[in-house]
Amino acid sequence: MNTDLTVLIVEDDPHVLLGCQQALALEDIHSQGVGSAEEALALVSENFAGIVISDIRLPGMDGLELLKRLKERDRTLPVVLITGHGDVSMAVGAMRDGAYDFMEKPFSPERLVDAARRALEQRGLAREVWSLRRQLAERNSLEGKIIGRSQAMQTLRALIANVADTSANVLIEGETGTGKELVARCLHDFSRRHDHQFVALNCGGLPESLFESEIFGHEANAFTGAGKRRIGKIEHAHNGTLFLDEVESMPINLQIKLLRVLQERTLERLGSNQSVAVDCRVIAATKSELNALSKAGQFRSDLYYRLNVVTLELPPLRERREDILQLFEHFLQQSSLRFDREAPQLDAQTRSALLAHDWPGNVRELRNVAERYALGLPAFKTAGAEVATQSLDFAEAVEAFEKNLLGEALQRSGGNLSQASQELGMAKTTLFDKVKKYGLG
Repeated sequence: MNTDLTVLIVEDDPHVLLGCQQALALEDIHSQGVGSAEEALALVSENFAGIVISDIRLPGMDGLELLKRLKERDRTLPVVLITGHGDVSMAVGAMRDGAYDFMEKPFSPERLVDAARRALEQRGLAREVWSLRRQLAERNSLEGKIIGRSQAMQTLRALIANVADTSANVLIEGETGTGKELVARCLHDFSRRHDHQFVALNCGGLPESLFESEIFGHEANAFTGAGKRRIGKIEHAHNGTLFLDEVESMPINLQIKLLRVLQERTLERLGSNQSVAVDCRVIAATKSELNALSKAGQFRSDLYYRLNVVTLELPPLRERREDILQLFEHFLQQSSLRFDREAPQLDAQTRSALLAHDWPGNVRELRNVAERYALGLPAFKTAGAEVATQSLDFAEAVEAFEKNLLGEALQRSGGNLSQASQELGMAKTTLFDKVKKYGLG
């Protein structure tokens, strides 16, 4: 049984109330007692973790009305009713209205404990299901996938939400390790194409001799070694999304063919003269300045403009340091779960080193560091002090840490400055100035 759950007893007879609480206490069941339904309603919030045991006959609002009010707030809340002699039919009717159980006075301590245990067990299971559903919803939300409270990440999430469910082609720009494929998957997952294929192709990972067959497909005997028909990546992505990573690496001669497919919405497999209709959204990603490459003649400008209907720019991790600790904690929890270990606490020295590091490998590097830390290894192979001097001086590290600390406090308080200042032990005027300084408002 979940020991965090509690029993709220509503009973106006102080002797009966005391006896109930003592019986539950002997079985290590935590309880709280009140003398009226009105007091009970004041205590049962949306996040109430427990059950209610209430007498039907109470001064003011009776137990049946209390049951009705509680069920309106939380239909899964178990309510056990206490009834006097002659009120059994009333209690049976109450069970049809949602009461979990009822006990007729006088009842034994064993009867009380049994009813409480069963109701608490049901409550615990219901809350576990609710918690899992909430976690799943959070993981499936944009905030659960694109993590970070920096302004850059907030803007990125807004842009993804705005263009995801459109047919517009998207170009994602960012350094290696910034999460370009993750963004592409979010664009697919939050679109009406999400029930169809998300097909990823790394344009820099294929030799040119295989590229054409891989992307357009081929018929049997189209070339030496082509023993049977192969469906290419574009055709496989029909009605779905085609993700072209490192698109700047695509050979020029194949760029012409891709452009024709995008314009005409048809393709021809190698060795075939038959056109195949295709409808896929194209999301391309590049770590280079594609516009500069097109101006230099190293990438077809007409294909660049075809792909660049919408541009999403992913900032490097060093430019959004306020997200570092939140991302690290996220990866640490994931790694600890995967390794079946308890997540270690983050010490002050490691926090400073994380904030001071230059992160040339961006989020991908941060994930690897979190995995090392989850295994009980030092976050960095070099000493923390050495890491901290790589690119960020002490004053900048302190500012980054402070900005992250304030951001977390504001998030917990729902943006309430008074509550956040009290939690931080900081004057409200000082907090207001720092919120303006760091752009957290």
